[in-house]
Amino acid sequence: MKSLSLTGLILLAVSALLFYLTTDFTVEQIRMPHIMGIMGGIGIGLIIGGMVGYLSKGSAIKAEQKRKEFKQLQKDKEELEKQAAEIARRKAEIQSQQNQNPQI
Repeated sequence: MKSLSLTGLILLAVSALLFYLTTDFTVEQIRMPHIMGIMGGIGIGLIIGGMVGYLSKGSAIKAEQKRKEFKQLQKDKEELEKQAAEIARRKAEIQSQQNQNPQI
């Protein structure tokens, strides 16, 4: 986004320079083509800005969703490891009880 803002500022400076060069540095020479050019530039800027904003927001939402899924998977993994440890502990207890009380 910083590079997009920098590009916008450079284009704005170029347009201001071209405006003053075409009007001989006097505001009295502003005519309808200048106003149409300004409005066209604003329209193009809004269209491009909207598209870039839409794309960046979409990618940010996808990245956040992936982070949430990863955190959920980590929690699930921890729970499964706890369950596996509990099962292993129970098996060890059962085996130790069977070793202490052998059935004849």
